[in-house]
This record gives sequence, C-alpha cells and structure tokens, in this order.
Amino acid sequence: MGTDTVRTPPADGAAELRSQQRGWYFYDWACSVYSTSVLTVFLGPYLTSVAESAADADGYVHPLGIPVRAGSFFAYSVSLSVIVAVLVMPLVGAAADRTGRKKPLLAAAAYLGATATTAMFFLDGDRYLLGGALLIVANAAQSVAMMLYNSYLPQIAPPEQRDAVSSRGWAFGYAAGSLVLVANLVLYTGHDSFGVSESTAVRICLASAGLWWGAFALIPLRRLRDRRSATREAALPGFRQLAATVRDMRRRPLTLAFLLAYLVYNDGIQTVISQASVYGSGELGLGQSTLIGAILLVQVLAVAGALTMGRLARTYGAKRTILGSLIAWTLTLAAGYFLPAGAPVWFFVLAAGIGLVLGGSQALSRSLFSHLVPPGKEAEYFSAYEMSDRGMSWLGPLLFGLTYQLTGSYRAAIISLVGFFVIGFALLARVPVRRAIEEAGNPVPDKI
Repeated sequence: MGTDTVRTPPADGAAELRSQQRGWYFYDWACSVYSTSVLTVFLGPYLTSVAESAADADGYVHPLGIPVRAGSFFAYSVSLSVIVAVLVMPLVGAAADRTGRKKPLLAAAAYLGATATTAMFFLDGDRYLLGGALLIVANAAQSVAMMLYNSYLPQIAPPEQRDAVSSRGWAFGYAAGSLVLVANLVLYTGHDSFGVSESTAVRICLASAGLWWGAFALIPLRRLRDRRSATREAALPGFRQLAATVRDMRRRPLTLAFLLAYLVYNDGIQTVISQASVYGSGELGLGQSTLIGAILLVQVLAVAGALTMGRLARTYGAKRTILGSLIAWTLTLAAGYFLPAGAPVWFFVLAAGIGLVLGGSQALSRSLFSHLVPPGKEAEYFSAYEMSDRGMSWLGPLLFGLTYQLTGSYRAAIISLVGFFVIGFALLARVPVRRAIEEAGNPVPDKI
C-alpha cells in the first residue's frame, strides 16, 4: 500500500477554509441534478421506450449480438456502469492520495460525466446503444467524481465541523435537484405550449442536467486546493489496487465494522428510494403525476432534514443521530405498510417522512466515516465507501423482488426492508466510534 503520509495541520486560515467549504458545497449543487432528473425521473422510462422502438418482434434488442429484453436494457446498463466504477474507483483513489492531485482527477471525471449527460440530447429514434453507452459513462464518472469530492471533507473541515459541513453539502444538492426538477416538469407537462414534442422535452431535460453539472462544477474546481502528498508511488492496476485497499482496511477492523453497518442500512435506504414509486403505482394505484410530485417533496424536505440532523449531531453526536434516523426509517416503513390504496395524501405523508430522514442519515454517515479514515488515504478509503454507497446496493432490490414474487404483495415487499435498518442499527451500535477514530490516527471531536 505504500507509506502513509502524515497529516499536518492546515496552513489555511479560517477565511480560506470557509471559501473552500463553500466551493465544496457547490459540487453537490452541480451533480445532484443528474441523480434527480436523469436517473430518478426521466432516463429510465425514456431509454426503455427507445429500446422498445428498436426491438424485434419478440421484444428483444441485440447489443453486441446478445439478446436482451428491451424493458431490461436500462437496468443492465446501470449495472454495467457500476461494474466499471468498481474497477476504476480504487485505482483513481489511490492515485489521488499518492500524487496529491485530486482536483485534476475530479475535473476529468466531472466533465466526462457532464459531457456524456449533455450528449443525451441526441438520444432519439432507435439509438438505444448510444443511450446505454452514455449512461454507462455518465454514471461511472459520477461515482468516481463523488468519491474524489467526498475525500476533500477531512481536508476542508476540522473534526468538530464535519457533521455540519457534510449536511450543508447534501442540502445544497437536494435544493438544486428540487429547483431543476420543477423547471423540468414545467417543460415536460407543458411541452405543447412550448412548441416541442414530448420526446424533445425529455431530451432537453436530460441535456440541461449535463449543462448544469458542467457549469457549476467550475466553482469547486476554482476554490478547492490540493495538498501535495509526500509519496509518489504508482497506483496498482484495477483489482490488485482494490485488493490492496481491502487488506489495508483489515488492519483497521473498527473502520471496516462501520463500513459494514453502513453497507447494510444504506442498502435499505437505496432500495426504499428506488422502489417507492413501484409501491405507489403497483400497490396504491397512484398516477405518474402523483409519484413525480412525491419525488419533488422528498427533495425539498431532504434539505431541511439534512440541516436539522446536522444540528442534532452537534448536540447528541453523529452516531446517536444516525441511530435515531434508523429508528425513524423503521417507523416510516411500518407506516407505509398500512397506507390505504388510492389515497395520495397519505403517500405524500410517507414521502415527507422519507425526505426528513434521507439527507441527514446520508450526510452524517459521510462525515462520521471521514473521522475513521487514516491520514493520507482519504480518496482510497472513500472509493470503498462510494462502492458501498453505489456498487453494493443489490441485496435490498433482490429481497424486495423475491418477496413480491413469493407473496404477490408489494406491502409484504416493502415491510421486508425493515430488516436492513434493524440489522444496520445493531451493527452500528456495536462500533466503538471513539476508539475507531483513535486507531485511525485522528483527533476525536467532543461530540461524536
């Protein structure tokens, strides 16, 4: 793994750190629009329709000669993008730590993703292969960029400020996602009055997310500062680097224990996010406009939730606040089980509950993990964190699908996810966070 660098106290003054923090927030503002408008709302249904227009009489497309159901093409493309990200993130993370040049790598990943997203404007007719390729590039680039972005947190915020800084970053992202989604929905629902077709409106929404990403990424790239590493060792190839990172983490079992807990409860969070609309449409009989409105409500309330939980962490500590959020997730899912069909008001109440705990639980998990990373290995360890966040969340959807297959009930499927929050709570509660921070070689905040 090479020689660890020694983290020295930052020479930057308080004003310089505040400037870097403000710039850091703006990367969440820049890239979260991709996650909201592209991945969550528009690309899945649109790319599926493009694939269906290119399908044969049996409903199959044939990328590289492989028969694939048109309805599965989007999901397979997302899965392939995760595989690409898993291969690339440890390599880029190790290179960033060993050279100290995070910002050029962040710029390359951000603008590769933004360019691919902007190019989705040309996704029309039967160009499903173009859509799949652009999705793979954009999604993998987004994962790599987020890994590098997260790794700046220990550099720009002293230990006692990280919960608040991380929470503000998440809040910025949700605010941007809400703002652009409103504009997208105005264009999409009123496309006739704007003189464009529905297909063109969707392509404009997709491309606008890329332009937004690229434009606002200039702010963090201008304000963030690299700190050059004392080591200059070459990064290992692909899987060898990933294996080396895992071996190093095994020397810090408490950091690994936290990552395991996060993997479990975050799998539950990601599954709720991805399957809530399926539950709303399939079990509760709600329309598309109601579901999109609920997504927007989640985005808006996640801003307040992230900031509120950041303040709670200053009083009760990040670990206790996260544990409290996991209890709230459990109660929210239990309430969701009893929602009456055909009652959008109660579905909006459920969405409000999700929004209030969503941003905070993710933001505080990020800041808490930053305390458990050994000095000089921020990007490398955050590559493992990002893979837990994006690359390992497969068990929840599998359990959700199997439960529905066996019971024929989305209510049973949604309640089956409670186990992820219960097990995650138990695993996190057992992690002695103060000792974990000390063993990682970092100062322990007063409240953790």
